[in-house]
Amino acid sequence: MDDNNDNPISEDDWGAAIAEQEKADAEAATKKSTPAATPGVGLFEDFGSKGPQAQTHNDIDFILDIPVQLTVELGRTKIAIKNLLQLAQGSVVELDGLAGEPMDVLVNGCLIAQGEVVVVNDKFGIRLTDIVTPAERIRKLNK
Repeated sequence: MDDNNDNPISEDDWGAAIAEQEKADAEAATKKSTPAATPGVGLFEDFGSKGPQAQTHNDIDFILDIPVQLTVELGRTKIAIKNLLQLAQGSVVELDGLAGEPMDVLVNGCLIAQGEVVVVNDKFGIRLTDIVTPAERIRKLNK
């Protein structure tokens, strides 16, 4: 895992990219209002701008309320069914994770970070120690 300083994308970069896109959209809108000098230029320009979708396609607020499943994984193991049926209250199942090892944080089954378990006000939580970079996530999707 890379350190957070290796992540090439920050919130400032996102803000700058969004501002740049809004400026480009504004310039494109002014170009649409001037008549085309050559036949065929701008033939389909107005096709995509009609309707509410054209106004919201760059709006990140549109997706902020979509729920996702966040999972913290301590470890995994494989067990035979005969051993599974012998489990009872108080049984201990050995996992492949080591004590003190970072826990995996998954969103919808995709690894996004690692962290350490903390207890705050008698509730378990996780302190993120390492965030997976977008490049690493894409590389894992291609495997």
